[in-house]
Amino acid sequence: MFRLNWLPDVPQVTVWHDGNCPLCQKEIALMRRLDWRGNIQFIDATSETADCPLSRHELLERFHAREGEQMYDGAAAFAAMWRAIPPLRPLGEIARFPLMLRGLEYLYGHFLRVRPVLQKIMRKIGH
Repeated sequence: MFRLNWLPDVPQVTVWHDGNCPLCQKEIALMRRLDWRGNIQFIDATSETADCPLSRHELLERFHAREGEQMYDGAAAFAAMWRAIPPLRPLGEIARFPLMLRGLEYLYGHFLRVRPVLQKIMRKIGH
């Protein structure tokens, strides 16, 4: 794969997502477009053939990503994914700060509470 020399190398990131979730489908489609360096392997955790390091229930309950050898969930997993995407890398690096990560995790926790309602809305409007 072609790589630009002026961009720092980043570890390979694996992201597990809910392929049945209309919100996740939209988000992962956007991340795939932004991942022009091909740093992320996207795995649909709902697939029977998916290579899952945790139970499917755990992978579908919260967002998970592996950066190098380190496994993350929640906001930390989003930050790992962002670090692999050149335009989002600064946001991912900022999320390394504990206070920032706690704030993002707080927001993610609130999102998880409304996610079922948002999924129903997206399904009704045909996402």
